[in-house]
Amino acid sequence: MSKKQRKMLVRIVLAAAMTVALSLLPVTGALRLGLYLAVYLTIGYDILRKALRGILHRQVFDENFLMAVATVGAFALAIGTGSGDYTEAIAVMLFYQIGEWFQSYAVGKSRRSISALMDIRPDYANIQREGRLEQVDPDEVAVGSTIVVQPGERVPLDGIVLEGTSTLNTSALTGESLPREAGVGDEIVSGCINMTGVLTIQTTRAFEESTVSKILDLVENASSRKSKSEDFISQFARIYTPAVCYGALALAVLPPLVRMLVLGLPAGWGTWLYRALTFLVISCPCALVISIPLSFFAGIGGASREGVLIKGSNYLETLSQTRCVVFDKTGTLTRGVFEVNAVHHNQMSQEQLLAYAALAESASSHPIAKSIQRAYGEPIDRSRVTDIKETGGGGVTAVVDGVAVAAGNDKLMRSLGIEPIPCHHTGTIVHMAVDGAYAGHIVISDTVKEHAAEAIRSLRSAGIRQTVMLTGDARRVAETVASSLGVDQVYSELLPGDKVDRVEELLEGRGPREKLAFVGDGINDAPVLSRADIGIAMGAMGSDAAIEAADVVLMDDDPLKIAKAIKISRKCIRIVYQNIVFALVVKFACLALGAVGIANMWLAIFADVGVMVLAVLNAVRALFVHKL
Repeated sequence: MSKKQRKMLVRIVLAAAMTVALSLLPVTGALRLGLYLAVYLTIGYDILRKALRGILHRQVFDENFLMAVATVGAFALAIGTGSGDYTEAIAVMLFYQIGEWFQSYAVGKSRRSISALMDIRPDYANIQREGRLEQVDPDEVAVGSTIVVQPGERVPLDGIVLEGTSTLNTSALTGESLPREAGVGDEIVSGCINMTGVLTIQTTRAFEESTVSKILDLVENASSRKSKSEDFISQFARIYTPAVCYGALALAVLPPLVRMLVLGLPAGWGTWLYRALTFLVISCPCALVISIPLSFFAGIGGASREGVLIKGSNYLETLSQTRCVVFDKTGTLTRGVFEVNAVHHNQMSQEQLLAYAALAESASSHPIAKSIQRAYGEPIDRSRVTDIKETGGGGVTAVVDGVAVAAGNDKLMRSLGIEPIPCHHTGTIVHMAVDGAYAGHIVISDTVKEHAAEAIRSLRSAGIRQTVMLTGDARRVAETVASSLGVDQVYSELLPGDKVDRVEELLEGRGPREKLAFVGDGINDAPVLSRADIGIAMGAMGSDAAIEAADVVLMDDDPLKIAKAIKISRKCIRIVYQNIVFALVVKFACLALGAVGIANMWLAIFADVGVMVLAVLNAVRALFVHKL
């Protein structure tokens, strides 16, 4: 509980105790009025000050003005009638402040809960100087510097591990409780906690460009992008508040004048003034003004805890309307890591064929060459290789242990006068020729992500009507992956511009509440992410351009989180609509009852404070999304 909340709570308890005490004391007249005014000012001085400030700044019609007019009017009515009953005026202000305190506590608790789970800002970085570690501000560490992260410390900057192995706790970034292993050569992102060993890391980004800074910026600025529901409530309040003020004024003045001038009856000014004041208390739009932004804040916070960063409540609302999800393939549904899946050899062993291929490809940094070297699994002895020649779009030729070796596609083989044997496996085929004769081929393919098929099924169960895959891969490869995952439709052999065209085609003919989401990770996906109704980027391995262009970022690259993000958004929107309908129905019903004299000030307090408390409690439910 904050200092401000404690102070308000003390005022509430003190005012309540004073009100009870005064009701038991046999005081009358001016002394009674003075004592009740003291209680009133104790509990309501800040509301009166805010109302006066609003009047001075020509921003009259807000909840503070409504409360001030209603309670001061109740005091004036009690004085005018000589009843000496000032309890209702005190009660209205007291219960209003209780509702405000409850709302402040609920919002504060939500913020603290999110802040605790997203508390990933590092306090310092360890730089090794003159044989000892020195703590410096992460902002002061240049790109390419070497830092040391000890067990229990938070990784301050993105980088590559130079020395050491350790286990990392990434739950604050990804929402996943399982630790991740890190060793020499692995990329490591800021914000995770080093749990076991000492790591020496070479930084690859400045602090302001690091993962942790981008996450914090996204979460902190999410509230600045308002949804249509929030804009509706803001516009509604600007029209509604002055309308009910003028309505209350008309209720206080017109019926008495009609009774007196037209019907010849007593005016009954006191009765109609009381009804007008009750009308004002009921009309206060606190439940809507407070609970709707709180619902979106809680929804965005709950998603952040699960490793899904949503850049604003407008995107949360759009995500809830998604009916079609379009995927990039490589790095999104597949790992983007090439692996040797099969070796079909002819006159030599599998191991010998892989050795020839790895040594021939030893000078190449191409992902396919790297995958062959990993499959070989032995240290590369470059002294065994001479006369390496790389043919663009074909492959490589080299002399290995004095023997001519060629590794590449069928185009390379035919240029050497060798007829390759076709392979019916799906993937990239590296044909091998040794000493002028065909020796076999190696099948290399990207691997499907662990949860990709489950992600497609989850999307279907979440109400997604169509799933589409776009890729630059060959048709046979694309169709095989799409079929294994259960994707509805696939487009292959596409350039980045072609992907935009396909998304444009898919967008045509859709209704205003049938949105299309695109999921990608590469820099070439940025134009499509921007064009889709909602862009979702893979954050852990995705490019900076893709993350910048996207509206939603998945921090652990798990496609299963897409369905979870959609479910979170729909739960949040359901809560928003529940609060809007509940608040408006109760408000207008009580306003009608107040206008005809059935509702008194106590029912007005429920219509204001009670509805606000119930709406806030409902809004906080959006924070709890772990089991969706």
